[in-house]
Amino acid sequence: MDRRRPGWREIVGDVPLAVVLLAVGLLGTGPATARQGVTADGSAYAPVVVAALALVLRRRWPFATLAVTVLAAGAYLVLGHPYGPILLSLLVAVYSVAAHRALRPAAVGAAAALVLLTVHVFVGSGSPGLLGLMPAVAWVVVPFAVGTTVRLSREAGARARAEEARRLADGERLRVAQEVHDVVGHGLAAIHMQAEIALHLLEKRPEQAHTALAAISRTSKEALDELRVTLAVVRRGDGTAERAPAPGLAQVPALRDRLAGAGLPVTVRVDGEPTALPVAVDLAAYRVVQESLTNVLRHAGPATAAVRIRYAATEVEVEVTDTGRGVAATGSAPTGSGLAGMRERVTALGGTFDAGPAAGGGFRVHARLPVEERS
Repeated sequence: MDRRRPGWREIVGDVPLAVVLLAVGLLGTGPATARQGVTADGSAYAPVVVAALALVLRRRWPFATLAVTVLAAGAYLVLGHPYGPILLSLLVAVYSVAAHRALRPAAVGAAAALVLLTVHVFVGSGSPGLLGLMPAVAWVVVPFAVGTTVRLSREAGARARAEEARRLADGERLRVAQEVHDVVGHGLAAIHMQAEIALHLLEKRPEQAHTALAAISRTSKEALDELRVTLAVVRRGDGTAERAPAPGLAQVPALRDRLAGAGLPVTVRVDGEPTALPVAVDLAAYRVVQESLTNVLRHAGPATAAVRIRYAATEVEVEVTDTGRGVAATGSAPTGSGLAGMRERVTALGGTFDAGPAAGGGFRVHARLPVEERS
């Protein structure tokens, strides 16, 4: 429920309503009472004015407005005046309490208003007796029910918007987590392999160990730069942080060179004419290649890898195969968040993903992505 107290702008917005009901009351009370054989005098018009003007504060102080309005309407009826336009002001006051306050206090306020309004049924001049009870109840119960319905609908809408905001935030956090996983996983795997090479060469051929150490420095710097760019949006929280262009298939040759320095020979084949891809599709395709090659580096043992990229009019296709030990040697398919993350990236964009043992041994990852992003 929205407990924010309305400002003066909203109060000024209620002035026209109060003026309209005041005009209706002043112009309609005389004819309404005359039709029932009663002459309206000052004792009839004074409560009408008070009840209508109280509505100016109906959203800022709804309970106080209801109290003033029901006292004015009660006095009007106890003095023997018949039902008239003053009850429109009471209707609005009851509705305002139900629409802008919690159910329990609003129900208590409406019940108190009903008790005060029905006093004229039993006391005062021209008492209508029990015949006047049902109309009095209707003038309170109906606007209370309508106001409660409006408030519940408004709260449901607010909850739906908050839930949607939470869902979008969770999706963004998941996306960033996946990005961090890909960047850090690939970088650490390459650094680990290059460090192993450097340690192996350090004693036997120290002059060649320098090359491996330089590759470690270059790989760690690139991974840190990409990680810093990915986390910049999280730190800013508004998505306006300056960002380098997102990785894409154009960076696969650089990835190949990096992995060659880590001891994994990779060949890259491109079929079709490379075209500009939607950012999300380009990034997803690149991450599939990157994560697949990282898995080869981690799990395939001594191996070579081949990357095939095919551009078509309606889709882009990537395939990564390796000559490693594959599933047959390990006894189980690779597990972890890498394959699941790749599959989620691809299917979220309307593509297809497949991973499993290659026909001639090793492992194969294959993905097709439509060139149009899904909304």
